[in-house]
Amino acid sequence: MSDVKNILLVGVGGQGTILVGKILSTGLMDAGYDVKMSEVHGMAQRGGSVSNQVRYGKKVYSPIIDKGQADILVSFETMEALRWLEYLSPKGKAVVNDYRIPSAPILMGKNDYPEGVLEIIKSKVPTTVIKAAEVAKEVGNGRTMNIVLFGALVKGMKLTDINWEEAIRQNVKTGMADINIKAFNAGLALVD
Repeated sequence: MSDVKNILLVGVGGQGTILVGKILSTGLMDAGYDVKMSEVHGMAQRGGSVSNQVRYGKKVYSPIIDKGQADILVSFETMEALRWLEYLSPKGKAVVNDYRIPSAPILMGKNDYPEGVLEIIKSKVPTTVIKAAEVAKEVGNGRTMNIVLFGALVKGMKLTDINWEEAIRQNVKTGMADINIKAFNAGLALVD
């Protein structure tokens, strides 16, 4: 049996999904893990789907997570969780941001945002739903929503013994570290 853990981060362009993957990879490497990361931007600059796959363990040979292999799925946008659900392992769990970003067809009135997405996800896998936008605003900066989700991920994967504050400082813009660390700690507190 492999000791490799698989984390799938998904969202919409501009949500900071790639930044979270970089912080996660930095912290895991600093802790001595072999880490492989793969990111797909798609139409990210136009609000399209973004995925970031992070695999870590003693020895990792590939950055790609196949369907049915992710230990955890962290979705920065609600509908993206449903899109990527088949990548979760049978024992996997999901952390889903209760946050909607309408796609182009929805914005143009050609489709409606589907109702009941969270209920569908919860019926299929153990799911933690987080209103990260609200928490980020309470922390003092709505743009830290991604780091709130990152904190929940760290707690959910039981990776709290790593120096995440240093990894955050290494990857965010100068002057933004303290607010991001505050958001990270708020995200940690959301998960048992």
